[in-house]
Amino acid sequence: MNRALTYLVLGAFAVYFLMPLVVMVFTSLKDLAEIRSGNLVMPPESPTTEPWQKAWSSACTGLSCDGVAAYFWNSFQITLPAVVLASAIGAVNGYVLSKWRFRGSELFFALMLLGCFIPFQAVLLPMAQTLGYLGLANSVPGLILVHTIYGIPFTTLFYRNYYVGLPDELISAAKLDGAGFFQTFYHIVLPLSGPIIVVTLIWEFTNIWNDFLFGVVYSGPDSQPMTVALNNLVNTSHGVKEYNVDMAAAMIAAIPTIFVYIISGKYFLRGLVAGAVKG
Repeated sequence: MNRALTYLVLGAFAVYFLMPLVVMVFTSLKDLAEIRSGNLVMPPESPTTEPWQKAWSSACTGLSCDGVAAYFWNSFQITLPAVVLASAIGAVNGYVLSKWRFRGSELFFALMLLGCFIPFQAVLLPMAQTLGYLGLANSVPGLILVHTIYGIPFTTLFYRNYYVGLPDELISAAKLDGAGFFQTFYHIVLPLSGPIIVVTLIWEFTNIWNDFLFGVVYSGPDSQPMTVALNNLVNTSHGVKEYNVDMAAAMIAAIPTIFVYIISGKYFLRGLVAGAVKG
């Protein structure tokens, strides 16, 4: 009886959380006449991929009617380098702050943690001035720099807390064998970092891919990410409102993060259980 009740409750929560996604998929596969009939949650009677094709290649996002394809690839160009850079720098920072401590390292770590709690709005103006000085305003490299800088406090926190749990004897033994700073990092620490690497990559990828504020503030017409294009598409007011195209575009924007969680979700949970994020 208890097990049946558990399955019932879990099933109810699963339906609750999955229903918006199901409605989006169904709506994106319907034509406008079927959508206007008001049967929102039922599967499409005659599924069509035309809304997906239009969202990808010919939907209007503001004044442009070239679909969301270019913005989709912009998001990849922004997200992948920023994820790699922030994760790599955070790993080295965490390694130093946990295994190569120096005078004032705890204060340095505490100050770096402040970066996790600074609201996005507080850094908009100084970051814009910095990008202007560097000649990176309204460009993909500028957005990569912004996301890398903003991600470093989080990745440093994750790696530092994980590396604190590694035995100090491993580092001491490597030093006795003559290994230097980076040799110890590459040959001893990194092979033990699988759980925290997965957690950090998923965390950073999700945050950067779904970011809207930095994207809309620091991007130009040719460097806007997918979230900005999706906002422009949904708010385009001329012509007939095509809810199926809007839903198809939203699904295109969500596919990469869904894919990441499906492929690496179990490793993400293993990382959390293994203590990758704690303290």
